Amino acid sequence: MTPLAITAYTATSAIGHGLAAHLEALRQARSGLRPNDFSSAPLTCWIGRVDGVEDTALPAVHAIWECRNNRLAWLGLNQDGFLDQVRAARERYGAGRIALLLGTSTASIGATEEAYRRLDADGGFADDMLRPAIHEPHSLAAFVTEALELEGPCLTISTACSSSAKVFANAARMIRLGLVDAAVVGGVDSLCDSVLFGFNALELVSAEPCRPFDAARDGISIGEAAGFALLERVDVAPDAPRLLGYGEASDAYHMSTPHPEGVGAELALREALLRAGVDATQVGYINLHGTASLKNDEVEAALVNRVFPPGTRASSTKGFMGHTLGAAGIVEAAIALQAIEHGFIPGNLGGSTPDPACGPPFAWGNEQQTVDVALSNSFGFGGNNVCLAFARAGFRA
Repeated sequence: MTPLAITAYTATSAIGHGLAAHLEALRQARSGLRPNDFSSAPLTCWIGRVDGVEDTALPAVHAIWECRNNRLAWLGLNQDGFLDQVRAARERYGAGRIALLLGTSTASIGATEEAYRRLDADGGFADDMLRPAIHEPHSLAAFVTEALELEGPCLTISTACSSSAKVFANAARMIRLGLVDAAVVGGVDSLCDSVLFGFNALELVSAEPCRPFDAARDGISIGEAAGFALLERVDVAPDAPRLLGYGEASDAYHMSTPHPEGVGAELALREALLRAGVDATQVGYINLHGTASLKNDEVEAALVNRVFPPGTRASSTKGFMGHTLGAAGIVEAAIALQAIEHGFIPGNLGGSTPDPACGPPFAWGNEQQTVDVALSNSFGFGGNNVCLAFARAGFRA
């Protein structure tokens, strides 16, 4: 594919607001996980809760969109000068020539949960919750397109944990077809009871901080996050990092368990390399999906060993902020981009006793080395798999 420039990007998660805070936490190997202090009923687990969401207020003009998920989105949009970058793009292309493509798995379902907990005497929603716009899956994208004053295509992508990785692929296709000149992509998912108790019912939640690829791992830690990126043609920003390629596959093996041989994941990975025009030996770093569930990590470890040489570095960063579900793709893409920008390989936090299935590519501690090409894996429920390939500006395959 023709590469695209990533002219701006940002991330907000349990380890901080904005890119500088993320890089500092990664360098210090400092986790943002904490004992669960969020759910409406007791649940023993650790969560990646973002500080400051409760204190964030939407502008009065957007009051109809008030809910935790949209407050987290607004908090994320206000980091790293992202709003100014979008404003400049809007002036450059026009509001109708910029797409907005956002991934989420739960949207603002937390607000609907609250509404049902506060039913009035007649069994209806309380007056302040009678806002239909926040009780539907498009709430996030509808709010953000209004906040950014965009008028181009606006899509919500909801493919579980690959949601905010798939948005990059959708954006690349829209720009290639000439439907738009630029795209704002990203994702937001916030903590809610549906996610915490839902994953716990599947026996996937650990009572301790998650330990990706550890021999004794026993489940995930749920987190929340917001992240965004602006994609434009390379000639607009020749010095910006690039989206080189993407790969997508749906193996549809099982509702919640990955294919035991990683068929869909490998198809996505190899398609990303092919579309990017690189081979496995040129990849410097892979941000792994690595949720700390038994099967996911086992399958992904085998895939890395099968495809990549010992010198490739790979790690999961979910030990820092937890599994942020529909926002995982964008936040981990931001970490892959920071690996390129800073030549920094984040260690696999939580993996103190490596699973024997993990081979030489795994980076258990922080490392410093030049990274020209970085991949980011996102594997969702139902076998919906995405791999993204990024590169530094000027990289030649």
